[in-house]
Amino acid sequence: MTTSIPAVRFTHVSRHFGDVRAVDDVSLDILDGEFFTLLGPSGSGKTTCLRLIAGFDHPTTGRIELQGVEVSSLPPYERDVNTVFQDYALFPHMTVAENVAYGLMIKKVPPRERATRVNEMLRMVQLGGLGRRKPSQLSGGQRQRVALVRALINRPRVLLLDEPLGALDLKLRQQMQLELKAIQQQVGITFIYVTHDQEEALTMSDRLGVFNAGRLEQVGTPAEVYEHPATDFVAGFVGVSNLVSGLVAEAIIGSPQTFTIRPEKILIRGAGEPISDGMCAADGRIRDVIYLGAHTRYRVELAAGGELTVTQQNVDTTPLDVQTARGRTVRLMWHRTHNRQVFTRP
Repeated sequence: MTTSIPAVRFTHVSRHFGDVRAVDDVSLDILDGEFFTLLGPSGSGKTTCLRLIAGFDHPTTGRIELQGVEVSSLPPYERDVNTVFQDYALFPHMTVAENVAYGLMIKKVPPRERATRVNEMLRMVQLGGLGRRKPSQLSGGQRQRVALVRALINRPRVLLLDEPLGALDLKLRQQMQLELKAIQQQVGITFIYVTHDQEEALTMSDRLGVFNAGRLEQVGTPAEVYEHPATDFVAGFVGVSNLVSGLVAEAIIGSPQTFTIRPEKILIRGAGEPISDGMCAADGRIRDVIYLGAHTRYRVELAAGGELTVTQQNVDTTPLDVQTARGRTVRLMWHRTHNRQVFTRP
């Protein structure tokens, strides 16, 4: 990170639309030079936060700062930020080079310098030599790169990305995730990325904030959020997690307090397998089996009530093994240290 002053600071920010609290008392620091992701389902408030940073909307209450300067009421053109949208918003009648150079032209940068900077940016995203093409002559991934460098060429302090990979197919989206992260590290600009895709957030982010119903549930690194979810919502939204409470929790850990255990942490053992020190155990019967190629997902009905989802890598497992597992009585075991206590919001 390049400075001690946050690139973006929210202090008790709320945005209300009538009785709807789209953003509800959010306080957040996004560090200078980091890749920060706003993650959450539709309607959780993440896109509204992005619009508040961009200046397309203004908070009902609270304070927004960019690089230590309050901008809560400033219009977009007075903020040193740019935005990349999902639909790219390229000018179809302009060439690739003209699209990228547009911001420089508005700022009256001399033509020779414009051409030099455009060529540098296009080479950075492996589009050198395509400057004379129109957007319609490019693939979806190429258009996404053009939109990205058009936003970067003015060297903003903060780049906002509103689900820019949403229109791409899975394989290209995964490739572009890695490319986006590499570009961000190369240019050193703060990226603030909005997505509902938790795998995308875990792949690219230095840190992420998880939103739900306008509230910020948790902020942390991908490992912190995944391994130590702060609330039941985070545990269920970021990856797959088993939420255990009440009598079932009491039967397993001796307390009815709610805890989560990730499916990949659980081992499937034979019925009656001895329980080692430091391990939790739950007896049950395999109710359902889903073979997913690299791994298999098991749903196990517990003798104490409820069920747990278990995921196991298919190192030695064959599809035939999977078919014969359904209905088998088993003992599930996992290290007690993998249990995570969570807060359940009212």
